[in-house]
Amino acid sequence: MSLTAGQAAGRFRTWHGAEPEGVWHAPGRVNLIGEHTDYNNGWVLPFALDRGVVAAASRRGDDVLDIRSLQSGGPAVVPLPGLRPGGVTGWAAYPAGVAWAMREAGLPVGGASLVIDSDLPQGAGLSSSAAIECAVAIALADLYGADVPRTELAALARRAENEMVGVPSGIMDQSASLLCEAGHALLLDCRSGQSTRVPFDPAAAGLALLVVDTGARHALTDGRYAQRRAECEQAARALGVPSLRDVADPARTAAIGDPVLARRARHVVSDNCRVLAAVDLLGAGDVAGLGPLLHDSHASLRDDFEVSWPQADVAADAAERGGALGARMVGGGFGGSVIALVPADDAAVRAAVRAAYAGRGWAPPTFLDAPPSAGARRILLILTPPPHPSSPDPTTPPKTFWPRGSRGRGRPRTRARSGTWQSPRTRRRSRANSPICGAPSTPSPRSA
Repeated sequence: MSLTAGQAAGRFRTWHGAEPEGVWHAPGRVNLIGEHTDYNNGWVLPFALDRGVVAAASRRGDDVLDIRSLQSGGPAVVPLPGLRPGGVTGWAAYPAGVAWAMREAGLPVGGASLVIDSDLPQGAGLSSSAAIECAVAIALADLYGADVPRTELAALARRAENEMVGVPSGIMDQSASLLCEAGHALLLDCRSGQSTRVPFDPAAAGLALLVVDTGARHALTDGRYAQRRAECEQAARALGVPSLRDVADPARTAAIGDPVLARRARHVVSDNCRVLAAVDLLGAGDVAGLGPLLHDSHASLRDDFEVSWPQADVAADAAERGGALGARMVGGGFGGSVIALVPADDAAVRAAVRAAYAGRGWAPPTFLDAPPSAGARRILLILTPPPHPSSPDPTTPPKTFWPRGSRGRGRPRTRARSGTWQSPRTRRRSRANSPICGAPSTPSPRSA
């Protein structure tokens, strides 16, 4: 059991005087390559982190969400009947939006008591918001017996973020949190929704992925993210295509008369190409070959898409000079984190980044190891079956079951549905045919 799961379950008992019916975990994510390509119907290659959000939850009989967080003060009490976009603001809009979207889809979801905890740094570009949505989505689906394919849950979580929260995000973050597997990245075609798990084991190559939390916070609701999306739509119209996904050659973007729109489009098209190149490298077992792609992606996000920020530029450059094979900013931009492909012994990289920060008088950055990890799942089941959908009876002694493995021995056999299902349709999907494209690599500081 993770520390956050125990804390959430314990606080649930304190606040509600009863055991939760279970605790569910949804991870944050790092997008290895393919930034701002998702809402342009392109390709992305994320993987799940070993950190995330947990939700301790039980059913209620009054059609009310009682939402509490160990990171926020005070509960949010949200009546579900009549709930609509704009009806809830702040952090509670994420879990409330999930319940709203599931009910709008006709799923038999009722009230719930939710206690949320997280070990993801907020605003670090690691998708803590999608992790909240996905933890709540699988909790409500399990509690109310809603048999929903993970791909559909991802779409509902995205709808919650788009319509209830007001962030025009793509489908990547929710898909990564719900669909990823340990030791794999997820190639996601954001147009078709098809996904393919791509083996990704940096440790086997003597490497690791290091997340540098730059300390600069970001917020996708500040309008700049929406502005970039609108610029991409304008660029697609200028090229006469439905979306920038339909442009295979980055050189074609030079035909756009507006230089700003041309730069935006060049980044999206070239990063789509980098995603497909990264999949080919991983298929050949060449993890080290990802380094130049990371370097080029950061340069493109900095110069063409203009969403980088000073701490990210300094961290990426210092990491490469300290021995990283490549580094780039991740997330929507304007704050957050950098990822670096580093040797297994990454002490020199960390020292170089710390020194670069100290030389500018900045507070030290935070480092997180980033092994490709499992997607959302139930991690604790407490059987206290109520006589009807309501809060558990605190006088009934609970039975706690700890899953000790993903399948087989040690897995609890109960009437409750597992939170680790995956659509057979998703498992059968394979990588869609795609054009071969690419952009010339710019030399990294280490090769210059």
